Amino acid sequence: MILILNKILDILYPRRCILCDGVLDTPDSGVCTQCRPKLNYVKEPSCKKCGKPIGDERGEYCYDCREGRHSYAQGKSVWVYQGEMKQSIYRFKDGGRREYAEFYAKESARLYGDWIKRKDIQAIIPIPIHRHKRYKRGYNQAEIYAKELGKQCGLPVDSKTLIRVVDTLPQKTLSDRERKNNLKKALKIGVDGVQWKRVLVVDDIYTTGSTVDAAAAVLREAGVEKIYILSITIGNGYQKEELEWM
Repeated sequence: MILILNKILDILYPRRCILCDGVLDTPDSGVCTQCRPKLNYVKEPSCKKCGKPIGDERGEYCYDCREGRHSYAQGKSVWVYQGEMKQSIYRFKDGGRREYAEFYAKESARLYGDWIKRKDIQAIIPIPIHRHKRYKRGYNQAEIYAKELGKQCGLPVDSKTLIRVVDTLPQKTLSDRERKNNLKKALKIGVDGVQWKRVLVVDDIYTTGSTVDAAAAVLREAGVEKIYILSITIGNGYQKEELEWM
């Protein structure tokens, strides 16, 4: 019965390529044959702290990680946030393409499943959005991704520990300093507190790290010992100027 229902849903709501948004010939493939070569995965050399591609085999850290410290232990990401992948995230976030999360999560688990196991992660925590944004959009894209990743990795998803109490301005419209100030007091721990010691915080986009840093700082203050980061996409780590447009 479930298989029949899934086939009917595939006919009524065909799955689409995450890059071109065209209907897929193979529903479970996530990306069409023409677009697959365009998937711009994060490659080495990458920053040893946040995971950004750095394009310099002599360096170990990106511009941001050389300039300042982060509140989390280490971060990873799947794709570079540019070109078709940037548009994919836009449709996932603001265009209602929630189904993209399944492919995002499968690739995340394929690339970083072993890394997640080695870190003894106890739970996945999505970056929260304010209730006003959730009402307007209908969902939290980071939470949708977290749930799919949880299925792939066999981990619980905790959407109640970290909450957003201030409806902040979009990070992409702000400078580095404004981003940090924008997030002060925007996040807090939920009424039930924290039961985890090692968590994976996930989000759709990582640029300067201001959002996940704010989240990690709140979690550390609440007693979480190790916070790791995994994002679907990430900016380049070559130089500061290249981040301003994201």
